[in-house]
Amino acid sequence: MRHAFPVVSRLVLLAWLGLWLGAAQAVAANAPTTVLVMGDSISAGYGIDRDQGWVALLDARLDDSVKVVNASISGETTAGGATRLPDLLRQHHPDIVLLELGGNDGLRGLPPQQMQANLARMIEASQQAGAKVALLGIEIPPNYGQAYADAFRRVYHRLADRYDVPLVPFLLEGVALNDSLMQDDGIHPTAEAQPRLLDNVWPVLEPLLPKPAVAAQE
Repeated sequence: MRHAFPVVSRLVLLAWLGLWLGAAQAVAANAPTTVLVMGDSISAGYGIDRDQGWVALLDARLDDSVKVVNASISGETTAGGATRLPDLLRQHHPDIVLLELGGNDGLRGLPPQQMQANLARMIEASQQAGAKVALLGIEIPPNYGQAYADAFRRVYHRLADRYDVPLVPFLLEGVALNDSLMQDDGIHPTAEAQPRLLDNVWPVLEPLLPKPAVAAQE
């Protein structure tokens, strides 16, 4: 009889542990899917109201089971993004990371190899944190030279193949050459262009979202 109490105590402890694990699993199951957007001025909504940007439109399209975190900063480079990302991963624990960086590297004429190395670090860090990754590519104006533009473009395709991640080849497809959809600087899209940007992203993003929480009716 003197061993009965320890045995009962262990059984009670195991029962409580089972209840705690069950509760933790239920909380995890009900937690929203988090989408982290790491971008530059295009995703930060430069020159327009932030709630008009494509990331805000994405947030409005999704239901409450998906949380969108926009960590985009105007002027951001791939080096800056690679530096900031680890803290953001620890803070938000994203399920999906959208990488929209590289444009400022190109505008500054930085080596494509450097951009590739920085984006590779971000992809690896995101995947190691358990997140799915999608690349949102940007193209450089032809006045930078065809060789540079081609090398710049190949970075995104090379990374998509290497890490088996989906790619939007050119986020501004259907927008960049339409003066009515671009701001006067010729670099940033207008508010009217934002739904098109979201339409460019959506086919790549939708398959990454959990099926019961794909989207609310617009």
